[in-house]
Amino acid sequence: MDKKLLDILACPLCKGPLVYDQQHQELICKADRLAYPIRDDIPVMLEEEARQLPAEEDV
Repeated sequence: MDKKLLDILACPLCKGPLVYDQQHQELICKADRLAYPIRDDIPVMLEEEARQLPAEEDV
């Protein structure tokens, strides 16, 4: 994931910062507990494509 791209991307819901999870290829919004997938090096920033993080999963 390109560092410059990560710096300008924000959560589409709360506009908060995202954290890159390299292992799962996801961008995580800690505030909304959502994980946006990265497919073919392209972040999919759609709420309906995001995975809800379970309460027990550490973010």
